[in-house]
Amino acid sequence: MGTTTPPRTLAEALRARGDESLAGLLRARPDLLNPVPNDITQLATRAGTRASVVRALEHLDRFALQTAEALAVAPDPAPYDTLLSLLTGDGLDDGEQRDDAGAAVTAALPGALATLREQALVWGEDDRLRLVRTARELLAPSPQHPSPTGLGPTVAEATAGMSPGRLQEILAATGLPATHDPVSAVAALSALFTDRTRMAELLDTAPVEALSVLDRLVWGPPYGEVTPNPTPPVKWLRDRGLLLPVSTRTVVLPREAALHLRAGRAHRVPEPVPPVVTAAAERDPQAVDRAAAGQAFTALATVEELLKLWNGGGPPILRAGGLSVRELKRTATALDTTEPVTAFWLELAYGAGLLASDGETDERYAPTPAYDEWLDLSAEDRWTHLATAWLPATRVPGLVGGQDAKGRALSALGPELDRSAAPGVRARTLALLAALAPGTAPDPETLLQRLRWERPLRGAAPTAEGSDLRSRLVLWTLNEAELLGITGRGALAAHARALLLDEEEGARAAARLLAPLLPEPLDHVLLQADLTAVAPGPLERPLAETLSVLADVESKGGATVYRFTPGSVRRALDAGQAAADLHAFLAAHSRTPVPQPLSYLIDDVARRHGHLRIGAASAYVRCDDEAVLNEILADRRSTGLRLRRLAPTVLAAQADPGSLLEALREMGYAPAAESAEGDVLITRAGARRTPPRTPPAPVPEGPPTPDTTLLGAAVRAIRAGDTAATVVRKEPGEGAAGAHASGSLPRTTSAETLATVQAAAMTGSSLWIGYVTAEGSASQRVIAPVRVEGGFVTAYDHTADEVRTYPLHRITGVAELAEDGEG
Repeated sequence: MGTTTPPRTLAEALRARGDESLAGLLRARPDLLNPVPNDITQLATRAGTRASVVRALEHLDRFALQTAEALAVAPDPAPYDTLLSLLTGDGLDDGEQRDDAGAAVTAALPGALATLREQALVWGEDDRLRLVRTARELLAPSPQHPSPTGLGPTVAEATAGMSPGRLQEILAATGLPATHDPVSAVAALSALFTDRTRMAELLDTAPVEALSVLDRLVWGPPYGEVTPNPTPPVKWLRDRGLLLPVSTRTVVLPREAALHLRAGRAHRVPEPVPPVVTAAAERDPQAVDRAAAGQAFTALATVEELLKLWNGGGPPILRAGGLSVRELKRTATALDTTEPVTAFWLELAYGAGLLASDGETDERYAPTPAYDEWLDLSAEDRWTHLATAWLPATRVPGLVGGQDAKGRALSALGPELDRSAAPGVRARTLALLAALAPGTAPDPETLLQRLRWERPLRGAAPTAEGSDLRSRLVLWTLNEAELLGITGRGALAAHARALLLDEEEGARAAARLLAPLLPEPLDHVLLQADLTAVAPGPLERPLAETLSVLADVESKGGATVYRFTPGSVRRALDAGQAAADLHAFLAAHSRTPVPQPLSYLIDDVARRHGHLRIGAASAYVRCDDEAVLNEILADRRSTGLRLRRLAPTVLAAQADPGSLLEALREMGYAPAAESAEGDVLITRAGARRTPPRTPPAPVPEGPPTPDTTLLGAAVRAIRAGDTAATVVRKEPGEGAAGAHASGSLPRTTSAETLATVQAAAMTGSSLWIGYVTAEGSASQRVIAPVRVEGGFVTAYDHTADEVRTYPLHRITGVAELAEDGEG
């Protein structure tokens, strides 16, 4: 095929591309690969479908989109100079200085046009640029879908259906000679509006009020309402075709007139250069890293505290899914934070696979087995696990508390929180932060402006700060990055920069950078005489777990304060610890001597612990000291237990053992539960775990980007299919059984098929075959037979670019290829 002939269709333009260019198209628009097109014609058809074009337009930056919008209001086809003029103006804009903007547009336009060509939204040479038909329909002005340019219909479109007499009246009012048909009348009026000199002379005669009306319509919207008896300025404009009727009460400013008033510009403010992300503050990079590491440690502690809170089984799951508002508030109170922040920690643990539903009949949330494995990791590896789960997550905690499309409240851990755009916005936001100098905190407003430029909301701008989803996703990303320790004091930390480089190697590099900044776990506490213990930093896990049973946390912060109470000591004794064990534990882990009041407290509680024994009768109380049982019976607070004496040392109760234990403890006793054999029951807090669960899969935003291998195979298949569809074939002889219509699958008898394939194998020639797969789908292929035996033909398949074996009975027919005489 010659390369000098301009393409007449999009398919011809795609056919003339190289393999690398086709691969670029499929990479930019992966939806075209599902499934792989049979040939170039099918690829072009699919690239022009409405859904695919809409998806492609939504991924353009603002200037590429403005270029497409300018082409949509330009003649079809349009030369490059016309497109450039629509974006820069004609230079006759009443002396307004636009040299810098024009130079920027001139420099940026080739790149924007290359992007549109690469994505098959524009095709043709520079002298005949064409926007694909579907994109023109989407972007061109219409009453139902106003153009972002603010332009209206052309004179020809606005006067369609207008009476010839009315057209002649307009020509007469503008001083144009009469014509004999509507087509020439419309052409004459269009020529007047596009002639700068004559149009300026016409407007010089306009009343000042008429010019004010035009000023209100020139940048859009171009439509206005009129009364049955319009004012003189409006009547003057309407009589001369500067306002054309759309309906009985609506008029429109025609596109040619608006472009004259705009000095030829399609957009009021072209934006060829992306906005610069400015710095809000410049900080010491080391201070940023330390602040981020401190927050990373807080994140680990918070997630661990959350899952420890639900260790024995968390709150129930709502019937519609998710966590109730009451349980969210309760969890926020326990974590000493706000409900939105609590929702983030819940979703982070859920997305990392540490939290899930237990799957029981009365479903509740509980930690997963992966949580125990996570606890065994080092602090830096635990953080990278959370961070790498957050980066691709599509669940958006910021939506919690809002409403869905049906007005229903969105709950934490609920099913309606996935937003497929979240990972892309998150990745791009962090990439822009990484592009700044270390220690630089960006200005959020300029960051939003940059991201809106890169992925504008086509046809609509935000009505208020952060009102659109993408803007809110950006702000949520900044907040969540600070909570997680990705950023410190607003700037990206060094370990986060490493994390963004590569998925696996980046995580290891981030862990190496973060490790020295995290505090080392301590193996000691400071015991004080007021029955408290101060942990001056994070504690080693065994020490922290034992101390959390023996004492209650009183305050948290840089140092954690634990308080010893009779109840906390009894809890440790209930867990199987003896008084001697507690004394030894405190002596081994305290940097200060064990205070005497604490020793007395342990001994006193231990002496009374287990003096009363609770068993199941329904329940009974056993004690060797009859006086203690008499005291209990005489106490009014025991009335609800309905106790009665069975023996001098045994009381029976009409309550279950658990309720009896709690009631006696509230009365100031220290009872212990016992088994049927009379042994003391050791009560440890049961760790409830879900069955093994996989983390929730992110919801992708459209098809995934194909890898190089898939792109190469797809391009080869499309090329081969196109060869099979367009190759020149020998026409069968007159009356031959294999006669077939042009473009249809060949049809031959089994004997003819076998003979033709054997002959091709001997001569080394290629054949065009029709083939039906085992699934029943028909296709056409170009093969070069190598061997024919046992009812199979082994051949080089140009479609698959490999040697394959085909059953002869599945070949519907064969046809020889014509000699390559055309090149």
